[in-house]
Amino acid sequence: MKSFGPRSWVLPQPVLIIGTYNSDGTSNAMNAAWGGQWDAKEIMISMGAHATTENLDRCGEFTVAFATQDTLVASDFVGIISAKDDSQKMQKTGWTAQKSENVDAPVFIDFPMTLECRINRKIDVSAEGYYIVADIVNILVDEKYLAEDGKPDVSKMQLIAYEPVRHEYIALGNCVGKAFSAGKVLK
Repeated sequence: MKSFGPRSWVLPQPVLIIGTYNSDGTSNAMNAAWGGQWDAKEIMISMGAHATTENLDRCGEFTVAFATQDTLVASDFVGIISAKDDSQKMQKTGWTAQKSENVDAPVFIDFPMTLECRINRKIDVSAEGYYIVADIVNILVDEKYLAEDGKPDVSKMQLIAYEPVRHEYIALGNCVGKAFSAGKVLK
C-alpha cells in the first residue's frame, strides 16, 4: 500500500449548504463539506472564518440543506464566493428562500431536504473559526421526495458528495445493501 500521510480524505463528505441571515436580514448560504451526524439529534460542522460564521455568532440558528446534482453549480458557487465580496451572491444562485418556521434562518426550497438547527455548543473557538455541535430542531422534506411509506426516499434526491482526493463532486443514490441486515449471512 502507498502511504500519503495525514490528509482530509474521509469519504464520502456531504455537501452541506448552511443557510443564515446576514446582519441586514438578507439570506446567505455557504458550502461546508466537513460535517456529519454527532448524535441521534445533533450534527457537527467545522466552520472556518466566514460571513456565515459571523452570522452564527450573532444568531446561533441556521439551516442545512443537502446539495444535489441539480444544485451543484450554485452549491459550489456559494462555497467559493463570500457574501463579503459579492452582494449579489444569493441572487446569482437563483435559489428561492423562505423563512423557517422553527429557527431564525432561511430555508432554500430548491433542495429536497433541509435540517433546521440551533447551536448547542462551539468547540475550539479561535480567530480561524470553530466546530459547532447543533441540535436538529426539525427536518423538512419536499413531498415529491417521499416514498409510499411517507418517509424520505433518498434515491430520488440525487444527492452529491465531495470527493476530497481529486476535488470532485460524486453522485449518490444506488442502494447496494440493507444496513443492519446484509451482514447477517455471516452469522
